[in-house]
Amino acid sequence: MDKPWKLLAASVALTFGLLSLSATAAPAAGQPSGSRSVRPNIVVLVADDWGFTDVGAFGGEIATPNIDALAQQGTRFTNFHAAASCSPTRSMLLTGVDNHRNGVGNLREAMPREHLGKPGYLGSLAQNVVTIATLLQDSGYSTYITGKWNVGSEPHNLPNRRGFDRSIIQGDTGSDNWVPSQRYLPHSATVEWFEDGKPATMPREYYSSTYFVDRMLGYLKADEVSGKGKPFFAYLGFQANHVPIQAPQAFIDKYRGKYKDGWDALREQRRKSAVALGIIPADTRMVRMGSTGDWSALSDKDKLYQQREMEIYAAMADAMDHEVGRLIAHLKATGEYNNTVFVFLSDNGAEGSDYKDAQPWLWTQYSQDIDRLGGKGAYGIPGPSWASASVSPLAGYKFYAAEGGIRVPMVIAGVAGGRGNQIAHALTHITDISPTLLELAAVPLPGGQYRGQAVEPMTGKSLVSLVKGEAHSVRAQDEPLGYELSGNKALFRGDLKLAKNDPPVGDGRWHLYDIQRDPGETLDLQTEMPERFATMQQDYLAYEKAHGVLPMPAGYSPAGAVLINGIHNYWLPTYGAVGLVLLCLLASIILLSKKKRSAHIP
Repeated sequence: MDKPWKLLAASVALTFGLLSLSATAAPAAGQPSGSRSVRPNIVVLVADDWGFTDVGAFGGEIATPNIDALAQQGTRFTNFHAAASCSPTRSMLLTGVDNHRNGVGNLREAMPREHLGKPGYLGSLAQNVVTIATLLQDSGYSTYITGKWNVGSEPHNLPNRRGFDRSIIQGDTGSDNWVPSQRYLPHSATVEWFEDGKPATMPREYYSSTYFVDRMLGYLKADEVSGKGKPFFAYLGFQANHVPIQAPQAFIDKYRGKYKDGWDALREQRRKSAVALGIIPADTRMVRMGSTGDWSALSDKDKLYQQREMEIYAAMADAMDHEVGRLIAHLKATGEYNNTVFVFLSDNGAEGSDYKDAQPWLWTQYSQDIDRLGGKGAYGIPGPSWASASVSPLAGYKFYAAEGGIRVPMVIAGVAGGRGNQIAHALTHITDISPTLLELAAVPLPGGQYRGQAVEPMTGKSLVSLVKGEAHSVRAQDEPLGYELSGNKALFRGDLKLAKNDPPVGDGRWHLYDIQRDPGETLDLQTEMPERFATMQQDYLAYEKAHGVLPMPAGYSPAGAVLINGIHNYWLPTYGAVGLVLLCLLASIILLSKKKRSAHIP
């Protein structure tokens, strides 16, 4: 009789053993299978306001050896699109959801007050979206962020409530790169800094790129000491090259005399380099933007000043790349480099604003003396002419739906099975980053539900098949992809792009381009393809309706909106109504005196 009991006992033991093994191997909802060794670390590097060819691997002359090395090991995406300003891009990067559906329908500072607070126009992440950091954290990743956040400073939107274990972040659009408490424009009364969800105590002085990498290295080293052994997700949001452009002197000195031939020569030089690298077609044409100045008409003094601006711009990018190199060196030293996926991108195209409207405020806060530019207390501005070179061979720049505003450099490297030194020309989008990284981490997409709550589903496409060389595109040729920001609009469908841009970059009318063959948007195809032109306008209207895009108020201008919001958020809280009137009178007197002095200069 004991034999059947022994068989039964063995059977029960085997059953419990299998159940235990199954419980260990099969993850809970939202958790991936796989050991630490097959789940990669993820590093996301977000540059600020870099143009399409600012990176060496995309045709630029600026020294970016560490980003270039990632590009050589991985895939360069030459037809990758973000939003034309910072917070909408970052919101889509973090959620994989169109910015009009994730709450950041516009940059808060440029949003007309008629829109603020309406669905899709919160100026910060809505509560019905889940971030990639939350998904990775819930699946067993350690998650860290340093640098620019800019998707909401409400308690529920700070990184500690959005999936990050550790964080030191700037909540708003930017600040001085030497003095963290110094505003770069009068947007708000103070610069918002938070550490782990609480107001941060910042150093009196720092250099932003160095500090952000230092803090990230601190998080990674603490993790190593604690022995957690988890894969990590590290997000670095750099301020380089947001205004004010500033850089350590040693980097500035490297570029002395580099830009003596001016912006038109640099624009052409970069076009040729991008062609040679296979980034753009050999016959790519360029337009000369109306906002580009006449280099030959400048005085020798003005040429030297403008050269210095671009020398600092290049130095700032070079310094950021140097700091990226320090992070990479640490990962190599700890043995984590070969198990790390890297994503590098810019949040939008180059900054083309001249900041003339802000000059009265700048006079009281900063020096623009040529001998101080780049250093502490000085304010450099690249301006529209150098921006045209940064985005070469594209047209337009930051804030606009022209390719120069929304087509940005992007690199993915370190993917197991990925093909090295590969160039992908497929149409890709900022919402594609989250699905790509989730696939690599073996984490399922949230769909329309997460933690029992309804959430916006991710609409981006995974790019893993492109990185591995298994596909040439991730979107069907007839699949529409819409875009809007501040009234500037676009609709992509295969190689075609329908675009409407307001002045001064555009004429306020629809145009149709083949951006695969003509990335410079030089040849309007609407008369050659009238049916496609009409169909894509209907596609755009469908996008607007589905995403709740609001029409811009009559007379809207980004500069005007920034001024009005600045009055509400900075000038009135800081000086009160009477003080504001007195300041306006003082500014008027200063401007009149400057005009009188200049009128007497022969």
